[in-house]
Amino acid sequence: MSESFQEIRARAEAHHGGAQAIDARLATLADAPDPASLPDDRILSEMSRRVFQAGFVWKIIENKWPGFEEAFDGFDIAVNSEMSAERLLSLLGNPEIIRNKPKILAVRDNARLVEQMAALDGSAGRFIANWDAADHIGLLDYLKKHGNRLGGLTGQYFLRFVGRDGFVLSKDVTAALKVAGVIDGPATSKTALTRIQAAFNRWGEESGQSQSVISRTLAFSVGPKA
Repeated sequence: MSESFQEIRARAEAHHGGAQAIDARLATLADAPDPASLPDDRILSEMSRRVFQAGFVWKIIENKWPGFEEAFDGFDIAVNSEMSAERLLSLLGNPEIIRNKPKILAVRDNARLVEQMAALDGSAGRFIANWDAADHIGLLDYLKKHGNRLGGLTGQYFLRFVGRDGFVLSKDVTAALKVAGVIDGPATSKTALTRIQAAFNRWGEESGQSQSVISRTLAFSVGPKA
Protein backbone atom coordinates (compact mmCIF):
# COMPACT_ATOMS: atom_id res chain seq x y z
CA MET A 1 0.00 0.00 0.00
CA SER A 2 1.48 3.34 -0.99
CA GLU A 3 1.66 6.34 1.29
CA SER A 4 -1.21 8.76 1.76
CA PHE A 5 -0.98 12.24 0.27
CA GLN A 6 -1.04 13.63 3.81
CA GLU A 7 2.20 11.77 4.57
CA ILE A 8 3.82 13.05 1.36
CA ARG A 9 2.72 16.61 2.07
CA ALA A 10 4.10 16.41 5.63
CA ARG A 11 7.48 15.28 4.31
CA ALA A 12 7.49 18.10 1.76
CA GLU A 13 6.78 20.63 4.49
CA ALA A 14 9.62 19.20 6.59
CA HIS A 15 11.99 19.55 3.64
CA HIS A 16 11.02 23.12 2.70
CA GLY A 17 10.25 25.13 5.82
CA GLY A 18 6.62 24.36 6.56
CA ALA A 19 3.15 24.65 5.07
CA GLN A 20 3.35 28.31 4.09
CA ALA A 21 6.59 27.77 2.20
CA ILE A 22 5.10 24.86 0.24
CA ASP A 23 1.89 26.79 -0.48
CA ALA A 24 3.95 29.68 -1.84
CA ARG A 25 5.83 27.35 -4.16
CA LEU A 26 2.62 25.76 -5.38
CA ALA A 27 0.87 29.09 -5.94
CA THR A 28 2.56 29.57 -9.32
CA LEU A 29 0.48 26.68 -10.71
CA ALA A 30 -2.59 28.89 -10.45
CA ASP A 31 -1.18 31.04 -13.27
CA ALA A 32 -1.34 28.19 -15.79
CA PRO A 33 -3.37 28.95 -18.95
CA ASP A 34 -6.53 27.09 -19.92
CA PRO A 35 -5.43 24.90 -22.84
CA ALA A 36 -8.89 25.20 -24.41
CA SER A 37 -8.31 28.95 -24.79
CA LEU A 38 -5.08 28.56 -26.76
CA PRO A 39 -5.18 28.81 -30.57
CA ASP A 40 -3.65 25.98 -32.55
CA ASP A 41 -0.53 27.95 -33.50
CA ARG A 42 0.27 28.43 -29.79
CA ILE A 43 -0.16 24.72 -29.18
CA LEU A 44 2.30 23.95 -32.00
CA SER A 45 4.68 26.63 -30.73
CA GLU A 46 4.75 25.08 -27.26
CA MET A 47 5.15 21.56 -28.66
CA SER A 48 8.06 22.73 -30.77
CA ARG A 49 9.71 24.62 -27.92
CA ARG A 50 9.72 21.51 -25.75
CA VAL A 51 11.03 19.35 -28.62
CA PHE A 52 13.93 21.72 -29.25
CA GLN A 53 14.67 22.03 -25.53
CA ALA A 54 14.96 18.25 -25.07
CA GLY A 55 18.61 17.39 -24.52
CA PHE A 56 19.59 21.06 -24.85
CA VAL A 57 20.13 24.01 -22.51
CA TRP A 58 16.65 25.44 -22.00
CA LYS A 59 17.85 29.02 -21.54
CA ILE A 60 19.50 29.04 -24.96
CA ILE A 61 16.27 27.94 -26.63
CA GLU A 62 14.29 30.54 -24.68
CA ASN A 63 16.69 33.31 -25.75
CA LYS A 64 16.47 32.24 -29.40
CA TRP A 65 12.71 31.66 -29.42
CA PRO A 66 11.75 34.92 -31.20
CA GLY A 67 13.90 33.70 -34.08
CA PHE A 68 12.04 30.38 -34.08
CA GLU A 69 8.70 32.19 -34.18
CA GLU A 70 9.81 34.16 -37.23
CA ALA A 71 11.44 31.21 -39.00
CA PHE A 72 8.34 29.04 -38.58
CA ASP A 73 5.85 31.76 -39.59
CA GLY A 74 4.41 32.13 -36.11
CA PHE A 75 3.86 28.36 -36.13
CA ASP A 76 1.00 28.72 -38.57
CA ILE A 77 -0.48 25.24 -38.88
CA ALA A 78 -1.22 25.24 -42.61
CA VAL A 79 2.24 26.57 -43.48
CA ASN A 80 4.11 24.10 -41.28
CA SER A 81 2.09 20.97 -42.04
CA GLU A 82 3.54 21.13 -45.54
CA MET A 83 7.30 21.56 -45.69
CA SER A 84 8.91 21.52 -49.13
CA ALA A 85 12.49 20.47 -49.69
CA GLU A 86 13.31 24.10 -50.44
CA ARG A 87 11.80 25.35 -47.19
CA LEU A 88 13.56 22.63 -45.20
CA LEU A 89 16.88 23.64 -46.79
CA SER A 90 16.20 27.27 -45.91
CA LEU A 91 15.48 26.37 -42.28
CA LEU A 92 18.62 24.26 -42.08
CA GLY A 93 20.58 27.34 -43.11
CA ASN A 94 18.85 29.74 -40.72
CA PRO A 95 21.27 30.86 -37.95
CA GLU A 96 18.38 32.17 -35.82
CA ILE A 97 17.26 28.65 -34.89
CA ILE A 98 18.85 25.36 -33.81
CA ARG A 99 19.53 23.67 -37.14
CA ASN A 100 18.65 20.12 -36.15
CA LYS A 101 16.98 18.37 -39.09
CA PRO A 102 14.99 15.75 -37.14
CA LYS A 103 13.60 18.41 -34.80
CA ILE A 104 12.75 20.75 -37.70
CA LEU A 105 10.87 17.89 -39.36
CA ALA A 106 9.09 17.29 -36.05
CA VAL A 107 7.52 20.76 -36.41
CA ARG A 108 5.96 19.60 -39.69
CA ASP A 109 4.76 16.30 -38.23
CA ASN A 110 3.38 17.90 -35.09
CA ALA A 111 1.55 20.53 -37.15
CA ARG A 112 -0.26 17.58 -38.71
CA LEU A 113 -0.97 16.21 -35.22
CA VAL A 114 -2.47 19.58 -34.21
CA GLU A 115 -4.66 19.45 -37.32
CA GLN A 116 -5.76 15.94 -36.33
CA MET A 117 -6.67 16.95 -32.78
CA ALA A 118 -8.49 20.07 -33.98
CA ALA A 119 -10.53 17.98 -36.41
CA LEU A 120 -11.64 15.75 -33.53
CA ASP A 121 -12.62 18.45 -31.02
CA GLY A 122 -12.71 21.87 -32.70
CA SER A 123 -9.19 22.86 -31.61
CA ALA A 124 -6.10 21.08 -30.34
CA GLY A 125 -6.34 22.94 -27.04
CA ARG A 126 -9.92 21.81 -26.54
CA PHE A 127 -8.91 18.23 -27.38
CA ILE A 128 -6.23 18.38 -24.68
CA ALA A 129 -8.48 20.05 -22.11
CA ASN A 130 -11.32 17.58 -22.64
CA TRP A 131 -9.24 14.42 -22.25
CA ASP A 132 -10.31 12.44 -19.15
CA ALA A 133 -8.20 13.67 -16.22
CA ALA A 134 -8.19 10.19 -14.71
CA ASP A 135 -6.38 8.91 -17.82
CA HIS A 136 -3.48 11.33 -18.15
CA ILE A 137 -1.23 8.46 -19.25
CA GLY A 138 -3.64 7.86 -22.13
CA LEU A 139 -3.12 11.41 -23.37
CA LEU A 140 0.65 11.03 -23.03
CA ASP A 141 0.47 7.83 -25.05
CA TYR A 142 -1.61 9.58 -27.71
CA LEU A 143 1.04 12.28 -28.11
CA LYS A 144 3.79 9.69 -28.28
CA LYS A 145 2.03 7.56 -30.90
CA HIS A 146 0.65 10.33 -33.12
CA GLY A 147 3.28 13.03 -32.68
CA ASN A 148 6.99 13.26 -33.38
CA ARG A 149 9.45 13.37 -30.46
CA LEU A 150 6.64 13.95 -27.94
CA GLY A 151 7.24 10.90 -25.76
CA GLY A 152 8.52 10.87 -22.20
CA LEU A 153 9.32 14.13 -20.43
CA THR A 154 8.93 16.17 -23.61
CA GLY A 155 5.23 15.38 -23.84
CA GLN A 156 4.79 15.79 -20.09
CA TYR A 157 6.41 19.23 -20.04
CA PHE A 158 4.45 20.29 -23.12
CA LEU A 159 1.18 19.49 -21.37
CA ARG A 160 2.31 21.24 -18.19
CA PHE A 161 3.22 24.42 -20.05
CA VAL A 162 -0.07 24.62 -21.98
CA GLY A 163 -1.93 24.34 -18.67
CA ARG A 164 -3.12 20.75 -18.85
CA ASP A 165 -3.44 19.31 -15.34
CA GLY A 166 -1.15 16.32 -15.00
CA PHE A 167 2.13 15.04 -13.67
CA VAL A 168 5.74 15.39 -14.79
CA LEU A 169 7.85 12.35 -13.97
CA SER A 170 11.04 14.24 -13.26
CA LYS A 171 13.95 12.68 -11.39
CA ASP A 172 12.63 13.97 -8.05
CA VAL A 173 9.02 12.91 -8.71
CA THR A 174 10.19 9.43 -9.73
CA ALA A 175 12.32 9.20 -6.57
CA ALA A 176 9.34 10.28 -4.45
CA LEU A 177 7.09 7.68 -6.10
CA LYS A 178 9.60 5.01 -5.08
CA VAL A 179 9.69 6.33 -1.51
CA ALA A 180 5.88 6.35 -1.47
CA GLY A 181 5.80 2.68 -2.51
CA VAL A 182 4.12 3.22 -5.88
CA ILE A 183 6.94 1.89 -8.08
CA ASP A 184 10.24 0.13 -7.48
CA GLY A 185 11.98 0.90 -10.78
CA PRO A 186 11.87 3.27 -13.74
CA ALA A 187 8.65 5.21 -14.33
CA THR A 188 8.52 4.26 -17.99
CA SER A 189 6.89 0.85 -18.40
CA LYS A 190 3.17 0.44 -19.04
CA THR A 191 2.80 -1.30 -15.68
CA ALA A 192 4.62 1.49 -13.83
CA LEU A 193 2.60 4.20 -15.56
CA THR A 194 -0.65 2.41 -14.72
CA ARG A 195 0.38 2.26 -11.06
CA ILE A 196 1.37 5.93 -11.12
CA GLN A 197 -1.96 6.97 -12.64
CA ALA A 198 -3.85 4.95 -10.03
CA ALA A 199 -1.84 6.57 -7.23
CA PHE A 200 -2.45 10.08 -8.56
CA ASN A 201 -6.16 9.35 -8.92
CA ARG A 202 -6.32 8.09 -5.33
CA TRP A 203 -4.32 11.02 -3.95
CA GLY A 204 -6.57 13.41 -5.87
CA GLU A 205 -9.70 11.88 -4.34
CA GLU A 206 -8.09 11.93 -0.90
CA SER A 207 -6.84 15.51 -0.99
CA GLY A 208 -8.98 17.35 -3.55
CA GLN A 209 -5.74 18.58 -5.14
CA SER A 210 -4.93 18.67 -8.84
CA GLN A 211 -2.46 16.25 -10.36
CA SER A 212 -0.07 19.16 -10.99
CA VAL A 213 -0.10 20.09 -7.29
CA ILE A 214 0.40 16.46 -6.29
CA SER A 215 3.27 16.12 -8.76
CA ARG A 216 5.05 19.23 -7.43
CA THR A 217 4.43 18.16 -3.83
CA LEU A 218 6.05 14.81 -4.54
CA ALA A 219 9.09 16.61 -5.97
CA PHE A 220 9.36 18.77 -2.86
CA SER A 221 9.19 15.70 -0.58
CA VAL A 222 12.62 14.32 -1.53
CA GLY A 223 16.16 15.58 -1.64
CA PRO A 224 18.09 17.62 0.93
CA LYS A 225 16.15 19.72 3.40
CA ALA A 226 16.08 23.46 2.77
